[in-house]
Amino acid sequence: MTSTTTQAATPAGTPAPPGTTAGAPGGPAATGASGAAGTSEVELLIGGMTCASCAARVEKKLNRMEGVSATVNFATEKARVSYPPGVAVSDLVATVVKTGYTAEEPPPPEPEPAPQGPQAAPPADPELTSLRQRLTVSALLAVPVVLLSMVPALQFDNWQWLALTLAAPVAVWGALPFHRAALTNARHGAATMDTLVSVGTLAAFGWSLWALFLGDAGMPGMHDEFRLTVSRTDAASTIYLEVASGVVAFILLGRYLETRSKRRAGAALRALLELGAKDVSVLREGREVRVPVSALAVGDRFVVRPGEKVATDGTVVEGTSAVDASMLTGESVPADVGVGDAVTGATVNAGGRLVVEATRVGTDTQLARMAKLVEDAQNGKAQVQRLADRISAVFVPVVLLIAAGTLLAWLTATGDVTASFTAAVAVLIIACPCALGLATPTALMVGTGRGAQLGILIKGPEVLESTRRVDTVVLDKTGTVTTGRMTLQEVYAAEGTDEKRLLRLAGALEHASEHPVARAVAAGAEERVGPLPAAEHFENVPGRGVRGRVEGHEVAVGRLFPDLPEEVDRARREAEASGRTAVVVGWDGVARGVVAVADAVKESSAEAVRQLRALGLRPVLLTGDNRPVAESVARAVGIDAGDVIAEVLPEDKVEAVRRLQAEGRTVAMVGDGVNDAAALATADLGLAMGTGTDAAIEAGDLTLVRGDLRVAADAIRLSRRTLATIKGNLVWAFGYNVAALPLAAAGLLNPMIAGAAMAFSSVFVVTNSLRLRTFR
Repeated sequence: MTSTTTQAATPAGTPAPPGTTAGAPGGPAATGASGAAGTSEVELLIGGMTCASCAARVEKKLNRMEGVSATVNFATEKARVSYPPGVAVSDLVATVVKTGYTAEEPPPPEPEPAPQGPQAAPPADPELTSLRQRLTVSALLAVPVVLLSMVPALQFDNWQWLALTLAAPVAVWGALPFHRAALTNARHGAATMDTLVSVGTLAAFGWSLWALFLGDAGMPGMHDEFRLTVSRTDAASTIYLEVASGVVAFILLGRYLETRSKRRAGAALRALLELGAKDVSVLREGREVRVPVSALAVGDRFVVRPGEKVATDGTVVEGTSAVDASMLTGESVPADVGVGDAVTGATVNAGGRLVVEATRVGTDTQLARMAKLVEDAQNGKAQVQRLADRISAVFVPVVLLIAAGTLLAWLTATGDVTASFTAAVAVLIIACPCALGLATPTALMVGTGRGAQLGILIKGPEVLESTRRVDTVVLDKTGTVTTGRMTLQEVYAAEGTDEKRLLRLAGALEHASEHPVARAVAAGAEERVGPLPAAEHFENVPGRGVRGRVEGHEVAVGRLFPDLPEEVDRARREAEASGRTAVVVGWDGVARGVVAVADAVKESSAEAVRQLRALGLRPVLLTGDNRPVAESVARAVGIDAGDVIAEVLPEDKVEAVRRLQAEGRTVAMVGDGVNDAAALATADLGLAMGTGTDAAIEAGDLTLVRGDLRVAADAIRLSRRTLATIKGNLVWAFGYNVAALPLAAAGLLNPMIAGAAMAFSSVFVVTNSLRLRTFR
């Protein structure tokens, strides 16, 4: 398989992530870096596309180039292209231009200007502004024409000439984008949605001009009546000015709402890209120097004051504070951090002053990687969308043939030119491949964007299909269901021994050890009894424990006692039977009690298991720990003992997943460690905890930025809801065209009603997708 390097172009007005360099997600680069076999990848911004058939044409032309593989997304207006060494980006741009559209190479990096003030307004969208102006003028002129044409009571002598005066600017200037695009496509031997609109409105306007100047429609006292269906009338006295102006106004309204909704659909990704800090105070020779975030290097130390954003991923080397990561993880409660703790770029320092050492910059940061994952998902295509694309590619030529056939059939059957013309125009205007092209990408844009806000990163459209089929979810224990670190659970003090004293002496001795169990005992003791005394003459006995002198007593912790009192031995056995690690504590040669430590179950894990069951999933616990420990954790979170797979070596986790698949189950795997990566890749759906290793995150299909298992249930719910929205959109888009075209051909739709319905269909699909923004 050829490896590629993606270079992403930033849409106008979209800031790049902090520290982005060439090739960063959302950041600019002129060409893709060569992969293992020389293949590169680039993302181009495509201009001039007005419907799904436009995107299909551009994609088809690019894919005809030798060695080129392209995917064009109508909703995001981008083309992602893989190309061989013999092809330059300028060749790709030239091919798109020859097809009748525009393409932009990713612009070179430019420093982002600082905002002029806290209330600085975002730059206006030129496309939306132009559409709004054209729509406003067209609507103001078209409404009187429609009213005059539909209400006979308003038709005074020579009203038709006023209607012509008002309708002409709409049919010519208002519809100019459609005429221009139709002419460009005609030069390239192609037809798109603009062709249908242009031909339909010009035909209606041209007929009206003929009837007014050469027929009887221009005579004083002429009256017209609006009809929902086609009817027979005298051709020379029939005008269609309300169609020529009303349809253009309706379609402009639909396109404006569609464009605005598409901008809103991509708002989550733009917000993600804008999260990062723009500049940072770096420590240089003991002084603070303000520099752009892009100038940061790994190892630099920088200052984060209260209220400021953390500039990039790093480790706290000085200070303590609380960090608000809600914008990245969806977690509303700030997390306490201190020396040695990791912090993530774009999070907000909510407390004290911190000094952080940068560990990742540019495209390696979590923010940049999140943006890359979201953008990749939005630019991808689900299998069902590829079918819609293929239909859109041939849809417009088929509609033109149906319109011509309708005209001939009506003429043959009735001989009525007016009725035949009206039915043919209705067929041209009612057809709408736009809804087909928008059905999947708009839902994907909103769904993946909303997921990013909640700390759920969906890698691609194909992941959505997997979530629908999954019936079993395998949960790795350590770091997923549990915290992944040992904590003090229980203390058993023999009769006559003070529990606090037992903890104080044991904690003091274990504080001098680096063993994970010893650290858990020391931390737990300090938390429960306060500051610990110092240990003297500390000695580590390999494989057996530690001993030393604390407050005048010879203290021993571990397996250093040849004989245990019955009650201490019983406490040890009970602790081990419940899945805990039991440590015997004694002093002056006598065992006095037992402290039990274990990998603590996360507070949210039991609720997460309940939510997964509510989704129809069967939870299975997978761990390398012994069975008593595994069953103890399973009981705590509500997993049946029969669904526990214990004592599994890291390399055998893949085999455990395959065994479940062999039983006919569709398996989702949730994990966070290096040893989970292969199992995540093997499972039908891999969910990687974002608090885990890079290997696990790379192998997963979904990344859960927050280390909370409940997010796994949220991720599956969001994915299923996004897929359901896509399917609902496609059912509407296909159903609309299947039902509307025969109605129009049968003469049951007035062309202006057809135009309104066509505009509504695209708006409906985008609005339906926007409902995903409310997902909780």
